[in-house]
Parts: sequence; C-alpha cells; structure tokens
Amino acid sequence: MKYSKKTVVLYIITKPEIGGTQQHLYELIANFHKGYELHLATSSFGFLTELVSSLEVPVYFMSNLNRDIKLSNDFLAIKECISLIKKIKPDIIHAASSKAGVVARIAGWVCKIPVVFTAHGWGFTPGSPKLRGFIALISEKLLTPLTAKLICVCESDRQLALSLGVGNQNSLCTIRNGIANNPVPIANSLQQPPKLIMVARFNEQKDQTTLLKAIAQLSNHHYHLDLVGSGSSLEFCKDLAHSLGIAEKVSFLGDRTDVPNLLAQSQIFILSTHYEGLPISILEAMRAGLPVVATSVNGIPEEVEHGKTGLLVPRKDVQALANALQTLIQSPDLRQQMGEAGRQKFEQEFTVERMINETKAVYEEILKKTK
Repeated sequence: MKYSKKTVVLYIITKPEIGGTQQHLYELIANFHKGYELHLATSSFGFLTELVSSLEVPVYFMSNLNRDIKLSNDFLAIKECISLIKKIKPDIIHAASSKAGVVARIAGWVCKIPVVFTAHGWGFTPGSPKLRGFIALISEKLLTPLTAKLICVCESDRQLALSLGVGNQNSLCTIRNGIANNPVPIANSLQQPPKLIMVARFNEQKDQTTLLKAIAQLSNHHYHLDLVGSGSSLEFCKDLAHSLGIAEKVSFLGDRTDVPNLLAQSQIFILSTHYEGLPISILEAMRAGLPVVATSVNGIPEEVEHGKTGLLVPRKDVQALANALQTLIQSPDLRQQMGEAGRQKFEQEFTVERMINETKAVYEEILKKTK
C-alpha cells in the first residue's frame, strides 16, 4: 500500500449523465473529498463532472469507456485504466456502473490494487432482457474473484447474487442508497386536482408506456401527469399519449435540475419500472413527503411499505397500476398519511450519513488487509 497522508481513492463510472448511479457517486465524492484524496475517471464531460468540478477533484476522461460491448474498445479502455492507475497510484478503486466495473476490476487485478464494485441492480435481475442477463451473470462470476468487495444497494440484490453463485457472505455486502436530508420544499398531498410525477429515463426498462395506458383508464378523474427525463422511447411515448387521447393531461418536461421543486408541486410519485436496484428517485420522493406508487421489483419493497408509505403493483400490469393510482387520486387524506410515513421512513433509514459511514467501513476493512 502507498503511504501517504490521505487514502487515495479512484472512482470510475461509465457515463456522467443525469441518473441515480451518478448521484450516488456524487454523494460519495462530496462527503469523502475532505478526508481522502479522490480522483474521478469517466468517459466524457457531463452532469457528474460538472458537479464535482466545484470540489476540486481531478477528473480524467477515458475515451474508450463505453456501455456497448465491443472487445476492441473494451481492451483499449482496460489499457487506459491501467495507465491511469499507474499514474495516480490509488489505494482503492471504486467502480460504479456495469462496464466501469468490468474495466476497473481487470485493470485493478493487473496492477494489484483492490477494487470495490457497487452494483446498482444486477444485469441478470428478473425482468431484464434474457441475453443481457446471461452475459451479465457469466461476467460477474468471472469478475467476482477479482473484487475486494461487492456492494449491493439493496438486500434483494445480495440475496439474488448468493442464490446464483455470485460471490459469498464475505465478498458481498448491502449498503442501501442514501441521499442528503437537505431542507427541501415538502409536497402538499391534499391539493386537488392531484399532480402525478415520474422521474426516469425514457426506455423499455422504466416503462412509461404502461403508465400512460394506466392513466388513460382514469379519464373520469381530474389529474395531471408530469414526466421528467429523456431517452430512446420519449417520442414514442409522446405519440402514445396522443393516440390514447390523454395528451392534454400529460406534460413531457425533459431533463430537469429542479426536481425537488417539481416534487414539491406534486401529490403522487410513480415509478413503473421493470427492474431496479434501490432507486434514488423514490428516496427523493419520500424526502419530499410524497406517497409512492411503484412496481414491486428488487429493492423497491425495501423503500416502499405497501399500504403504509405507498402502493406496490406487479410490473407491466396496466390494470393494477390504474387501480392504485385511482385509490390515491380519490383519497387526499390517504395521500397525506402515506406521504408523512414515507418521509419518516426516509429520515430513519435512508440518509446519506448512514451510507457514508457504511462505505467508509468497507474502505477501512480493505486497507487493513493490504497493510
């Protein structure tokens, strides 16, 4: 181990765009940068690099680090990573996102530097595409022996990994996501007509199409839906809203940096996703005092207590989602009750301080082994 005044940590993430994984990594950097010497490597300039620039954390760009599987690029990305490791000489490498996890662990193994990998949901989780899941499972089984610690963001993911032979009780741990309990405007759940909101990328996984089909069944109710985000299925969803006759009830807001304010203006938060880790968007909604309607997948039931802080429905079930939304649209008092309970659960279980302390303990455990 390199002897220095501060422990040196190199964080690696594939894309710096707006997203839960990027926000999670920012929270780590923002809370560790005074006590550690931190470095960040990613593929390009974006949301995350802009945030960390104010913290004076050095940022390095790896031009060959891409999400797509392309062996020639991936080999070059590993070479880039090895060169960066030799330059920085980190004590620990901490990777987030799937491709960064592959590249970092191979490069770390070559350079004999311990690597921590945070899995924000497994690629082989139920609900994910089968071919992708098969490749992800094989990859993880090969890479786990090269990993000093595998961090799962929910207990559901840790149990899934153990059941499939990925890692063991010693190599796997659960550190649930946390966000800062900053003063944020609190939603008025009693307001009528209610405003519904979903904050997510537009793609097959997040499944805004099921949500649009569900609210189309609620034509007799007064409500408005705000959809925040961008992505590959955005234009399809806009066309679908028109074809379902609900275009006037839906606003497509694009990517936004004022999400806390949008949540405060809403009465119901929705996440109709097929699979997740432990979504930060739900934590933000709980912090704002919103009741949550979401699919009962992966770590979401660890965030949302069905019937207490929100309502859970099966994935891709239009009727169940419509029924859950109707229940909350019709009952302002229930919205308020669930929103307050969700806010309390956030304060008790999902603060950033708890996440930081547990992550720090992982780093210290690894450093003791390398002395």
